[in-house]
Amino acid sequence: MKGLIRRWKKEWPLHLMLLPGLTLVIIFSYIPMAGIMMAFQKYVPNKGLFGSPFIGLKNFQLLIEYPDIGRIFFNTVYIAVMKIVAGLFVPITIAILLNELRKEWVKRTFQTLVYLPHFLSWVLLSGILVDVLSPSSGIFNQVLNLFGIKPIFFLGDNDWFPYVMVISDVWKEFGFGTIVYLAALTSINPSLYEAAEIDGAGRFKQTLHVTLPGMLPIIILMFTLNIGNVLNAGFEQIFNLYSPPVYESADIIDTFVYRMGIQQAQFGFATAVGLLKSIISFIFISISYFLAYRLANYRIF
Repeated sequence: MKGLIRRWKKEWPLHLMLLPGLTLVIIFSYIPMAGIMMAFQKYVPNKGLFGSPFIGLKNFQLLIEYPDIGRIFFNTVYIAVMKIVAGLFVPITIAILLNELRKEWVKRTFQTLVYLPHFLSWVLLSGILVDVLSPSSGIFNQVLNLFGIKPIFFLGDNDWFPYVMVISDVWKEFGFGTIVYLAALTSINPSLYEAAEIDGAGRFKQTLHVTLPGMLPIIILMFTLNIGNVLNAGFEQIFNLYSPPVYESADIIDTFVYRMGIQQAQFGFATAVGLLKSIISFIFISISYFLAYRLANYRIF
């Protein structure tokens, strides 16, 4: 007990620093979890959370029987997986290329330019994308027209929309993602490059046999941690860019929950969909942390 008291006296400032963040988490993350009850209710707003009648698993039954639910889950996983893969490949490639730049001012300038889109909201970027990709006046289609290619309605075509989401998301985030991989590159022993050069390895072979193996632990770590985001396809981005003509390929779980809960006032049904997504995401996150520990020796506790 005395050791515990001494430890508390030593660490109480650290606990005090955690208090504001912990308070926000409790208020905005844990207290709202009481709303999970709506998944098992026929929620009536004027009766409130504790006055609405319970209907058991009826909302989940409706969810299973909903005709488009399979397509919605497929769209979510399809877009999210493409974002995860592209979100790993592009930052890794850019980080390696940046590492090869010898002029520091060029390197810093390019880093600053590619970081900037990360700090812009999807509300602003969606307006830019709508103008750029417009089939009538968009600069992208004007360039295609110069080569005799007919205008493409990128944001209104089910074949193009998912790929536009992936490319625009990578464009927005790859600069910020390179930070982790540039940090990993600084931990590689320079003597390994010198030894490879003495053995006759050029820059490409040095990258292949020294740089990539040195980055492999952080690559494995980032990939395994991203497994938990398989059901997060990017609500803000898709919500600001999609429209009814592309629901077939663009409608994901989060946008579906928004329409059912906010627009159509089916609060219980929307909560059931959100709860199912949370349960599946929790399983994926648990698996991702287990794999991160086994493959990259990463632990959060």
